[in-house]
Order: sequence, then C-alpha cells, then structure tokens
Amino acid sequence: MNSNIANKVVVVTGASSGLGESAARHLSSRGAKVVLAARRKDRIDALAGDLGGERMALAVETDVTDRGQVQRLVDVAVETFGRVDVMLNNAGLMQQSPLEKLKVGEWDNMIDVNIKGVLYGIAAVLPQMQRQKSGHIINVSSVAGHKVTPAGVVYCATKHAVRAISEGLRSEVKPYNLRTTIISPGAVDTELPSHITDPESAGAIQGYYQSVAIRPDSFARAVAFAIEQPEDVDINEILFRPTQQEL
Repeated sequence: MNSNIANKVVVVTGASSGLGESAARHLSSRGAKVVLAARRKDRIDALAGDLGGERMALAVETDVTDRGQVQRLVDVAVETFGRVDVMLNNAGLMQQSPLEKLKVGEWDNMIDVNIKGVLYGIAAVLPQMQRQKSGHIINVSSVAGHKVTPAGVVYCATKHAVRAISEGLRSEVKPYNLRTTIISPGAVDTELPSHITDPESAGAIQGYYQSVAIRPDSFARAVAFAIEQPEDVDINEILFRPTQQEL
C-alpha cells in the first residue's frame, strides 16, 4: 500500500536533535528523502550518513533566523531532488522566565527563532510549492500555543503566533492545492528545557519534564500521520500531550 510518504522530499529544520531528528529518522524509514537543516553541521552530517547518504538524505547547515540561509536550504533541496513536498518548520527555542526578570535578549531570541524562523521557512518554500501546485507546510507550535503560563509568557506568545500564522496560511493557499498542519506537542523529552537560564524556571520545567515527558517518536508519528493522508485530506492541527500531563 502506498503510504503517501515514500519518495516525498521533506525539509526538516531543527533536525540535529529532539523532535526534528526523530521525525527525520521516522520519515526516512518510510521511504522519504529528507533534507536536514540545523546550525550543528556535525550532527546533521552524521544523521544524513545514518539515513542513507546523498540518495536519500542531505544535510544543509542553516540558521533559521537568517532568511538568506533558509532560502538557500530550500534552493539546495530543489536543486538536489527536483522539488519540495513537505516543509517541516520545527526549529524552536524555549527560554522561560518571569517578565519581571527582563530577559529581553531571550525574548528576542524566541521571536527570531519561533516566529521569524517559521515565516522565513514559509517565504522560502511557498513560491516553489505554488509552481508545483502541490505541497505541505507543517509548523510546530506547542501546548503553549493554546495556554499561557507564568514565566512562559513570551514563549507562549510565540507559539500562539505560529498557530495564527498557520491558520492564515491555510486560508490563503487553497488555490494552489497546498496542505497545512499545526502540530502542538506537550512535554516531550528533548533538549528544549536546557535552554532556560533562569534557575527557578529551569528547575521547575526540568523536574516536570523528568516526571511526565514522553519520547520524541510520539511527535514523529504525528508528523507521519498528517503527511500520509490522501492528498484530498488536509489535517490542519494536531494537539497531543503525555497522558499524565495536566497543563
């Protein structure tokens, strides 16, 4: 049976670890050709080698806060494989702290990665998908895109923005036969909590993740579910949590 994943060209940002790496591995195992993007080139080079090398996997060093680098990522994918079928805008950053701590630099970091990085991914791939008259853009939000928590205000704001951008995109791309999906994970065992510099916030989040977080392959299966549907089925949003997660 055709899974609707085999031979698709999938670009994955934030592919050096966590959700992105897990999704790339899972989709590759289903026959997809994956283009791996991250700043840590050594990691994506190693992952590309694990996934079959040049025929099936390509590593492109990319900082999603740089629009030119994101455009180059998509251009290299098209030059190598002839098309892009799925753009998974996964790169993300969580630096939680109370607003009164005034960690303005961290607010800027999250806006640059979580919002502008997604927009740059859309800007890079949308013209190609419009020409193809086919394609699927998957943007990663979070449970934090549905709720607002103390110490998580700016992070939550960025993830709410991803949902708003994605819904607006969905409504605009119908003439081009494009699909869009928002995936909103709960606590998943990744490096995400390690970016928190505020000691109190870090301790609370890391302890919570240790008690409830689930494996990143939960995310990979959600991505595959959205992609593998027949082309006339558009899965617009998936929200999932650990069974034990109350938030």
